[in-house]
Amino acid sequence: MNESKRQQKFSKLIQKDFSDIIQKDKQGIFTNNFVTVADVRMSPDLSVAKIYLSMMLVKDKQGLLDKIDMHKSELRRDLGNKIGKQVRIVPELIFYVDEVEERASRIDKLIDDLDIPSEDEEDKKND
Repeated sequence: MNESKRQQKFSKLIQKDFSDIIQKDKQGIFTNNFVTVADVRMSPDLSVAKIYLSMMLVKDKQGLLDKIDMHKSELRRDLGNKIGKQVRIVPELIFYVDEVEERASRIDKLIDDLDIPSEDEEDKKND
């Protein structure tokens, strides 16, 4: 399902402004954890924003996600203060841990750990 131009525009706006909110972290919700907004997906009616957070270096991802969920109303209010002039309604926020980066880094590590002989070693065996 392709997102409309309008959904994409709102996704970008929310991604930028929510990243700002995380950086400033007035409420201390993110407690100096390195969290970034990996992606934002909007519902077709723009009433729900699914926010995918990258937490590569965070040990207890689920714990931090639970804490973020507990502060959802303050985060939504902060977002509303930023985007309120550009939108009719501030969307409901649903947070997810973005797994894409983590899977990629695990695959990179697996590849790095593979014991692949170099071409020189292969040539010596064939002589």
